Amino acid sequence: MIKQSIIENVIEAALSTGGDFSEVFIEDKYVNRLELQSGKLEKSISGRDFGIGIRIFSGLQSIYTYTTDFSEEGLLLAAKRAAHAIKGGANGTIHPLRKEAFNPIHQIAQMPRTVKHARKVEFMRKANEIARNYDERIRQVGLRYIDEEQHVLIANSEGKFVEDTRVHSRLSIQATASDGVEMQTGFYGPGAHAGFEFIENLDLEHYAGEAARIAITMLGADECPSGKFPVIIDNEFGGVIFHEACGHGLEATSVAKNNSVFANRIGEKVAPDIVTYIDDGTLPNEWGSLNVDDEGEKTRKNVLIENGILKGYLIDKFNARRMNAEATGSSRRESYRFNPTSRMTNTYIAPGTSTPEEIIASTENGLYAKYMGGGSVNPATGDYNFAVSEAYLVKNGKIDRPVRGATLIGNGAKTLQLVDKVGNNLAHGAGMCGSISGSLPVNVGQPMIRISEITVGGTKGE
Repeated sequence: MIKQSIIENVIEAALSTGGDFSEVFIEDKYVNRLELQSGKLEKSISGRDFGIGIRIFSGLQSIYTYTTDFSEEGLLLAAKRAAHAIKGGANGTIHPLRKEAFNPIHQIAQMPRTVKHARKVEFMRKANEIARNYDERIRQVGLRYIDEEQHVLIANSEGKFVEDTRVHSRLSIQATASDGVEMQTGFYGPGAHAGFEFIENLDLEHYAGEAARIAITMLGADECPSGKFPVIIDNEFGGVIFHEACGHGLEATSVAKNNSVFANRIGEKVAPDIVTYIDDGTLPNEWGSLNVDDEGEKTRKNVLIENGILKGYLIDKFNARRMNAEATGSSRRESYRFNPTSRMTNTYIAPGTSTPEEIIASTENGLYAKYMGGGSVNPATGDYNFAVSEAYLVKNGKIDRPVRGATLIGNGAKTLQLVDKVGNNLAHGAGMCGSISGSLPVNVGQPMIRISEITVGGTKGE
């Protein structure tokens, strides 16, 4: 992407005022975005973005800058300007760059850039038709298609020199239902670290049908009662509640500054024995997976909580210094415009031994959250508030009528301790996660679980 000799000169210039570590991150990204509304193509955007990020460490001081000027003169100027923010210290040792090779985890059969837009729109129109034909009360269907091809080169003063290509493809479907008085929506957004073959092999009948079914089901739902109940959260995107309420609290971004309820608790019991919580960036072709992270480290399977015991955190290179620990291949950034930090990849609760049927049958009265919606969380405290996009009452061990307006309110660390059933039907759901290093593709996942008690906010009252 840029001559190795130029990269070496930039690394040297970055350490010219006393830094002890420097890094160059080079990115060349192609993006395609298509939007279909009511069967009509409303938006088509294709673009290319190229830039270079330069980072310098001096002890626990970190300097980051970026530029789109990839001439040697421009890169050296950017590196020297950043270096001037470093005060004192002895220059760090510069090791010769060594090109690293690895076997790609993610097999890409069809690069999205080789596929014409007309072919992509064809699949969007099929999904639109399926959702439209589900029920006459489906009044609008919106679809968003995205593919990205990101080429990165990462080199640093420790001799790291690695290149990688990441390819992501996703189709999001939103159906809107109306009975003439009220409106409800349903959403499904499958994605993968894969090429256009992922879109070609999607079960559109399932995904588009589910988006429409959710909208129609919630249109006829009763108002949800409020109170404290046992709550069953289904698999797949149900994992978003622990991604937000616990996952962020296990990132070194929070832990290193003691801004997490999980800080300094390695070895402590933080959940029941049946809970094992994992972040695994190596799962083949999963939406949140990577061959290497954005510091050039190979991703790995990080067991964060094992049988209820806190085992580790997600740690990037800079926060590893603060914590006197090793990096875990968990450093990520949206683009060269962002300083990288510790972030999740594919985070999930490992499967247990209970079947979904057993979990439901053993619940006398409670709430069944089939699909989770959006929410908010305070990473420092773990306090959360999440909407449920499709919910049902559970009565006498059976799923009863659907209810709408359900909100789950609680504290992540406390909720984790109240998990009393873990199913055997693990599944992952694709989503986007925003934090200080930008918006990133992540998977959230879990089997069906039951929490013995959560405060449920509803519009019906007690």
